[in-house]
Amino acid sequence: MQFRQQALSKLQSPEELDLPVRLARPQGLLALAVTVVVMAASCVWAVTGSVSSTLDAAGILTYGQGSYVLQTPVTGQVTGVYVKEGQRVRKDAPLLKVRTEQGDRAVRAIDAGRVTALVARIGSVVTTGSDVATLEKTGSAGDPLLAMLYVPATGAANMPADAAVDLTVPAAQQYGVLRGRVKAVGRSPQTRRQVADFLGDSELAGQLTKGGTRVPVLVELTKSSASRSGYAWSSDGGPPYALTSMTLTSGAVHLAEQRPIDWLLP
Repeated sequence: MQFRQQALSKLQSPEELDLPVRLARPQGLLALAVTVVVMAASCVWAVTGSVSSTLDAAGILTYGQGSYVLQTPVTGQVTGVYVKEGQRVRKDAPLLKVRTEQGDRAVRAIDAGRVTALVARIGSVVTTGSDVATLEKTGSAGDPLLAMLYVPATGAANMPADAAVDLTVPAAQQYGVLRGRVKAVGRSPQTRRQVADFLGDSELAGQLTKGGTRVPVLVELTKSSASRSGYAWSSDGGPPYALTSMTLTSGAVHLAEQRPIDWLLP
């Protein structure tokens, strides 16, 4: 009976037609407005915006002509060392003097370059074919440095020409990253042995090809007259010293930018 009386009372009361209808509270309207703005911005970014991806790879600074291991053609005792590590030598320049049964013999450089490792020492005994030094091929002191990155084959296949590259040099991390661009991409993956033949260092080749074969990517460093090193850095000036070859580095290659809307289209 109580519910019936309430219903009859409601039917007898006049309708409140003069009161405004409230569709939503102010808080709800604010939330709706924010949602509409976010959706509109997302649609605009999906059409006009872009997303860039990077490919990371290990590498080394080099002059791009490779290195070679110098082997002695004679057996004997080293009685003279004419060079030191880091020194540049011309082709056929004498590096060592070896005393043999037939007299003193000179071990000469096969190509012009820079001595990166010197194994033989005065007093040591060498045999024919043993390694005595490693030289990096370079024409002159004015040759520009390059970076050689070793990337997986799947990444190299999608790498655009002239792609921007940010190089991190561990010894100069506090000065930012070194700027460069892709100059050439190898046609096929290289094994550890092939990389070792180019670098003249099997241990270093093992580090750069860890996990399988890699495709060599040659990076041209961006030059800058405002930098002491002669190359452009993300920071002003870069390091207050010159870079040297055979320095380990790692590179982040900026791949082609892609619009988000392309992901949704067939």
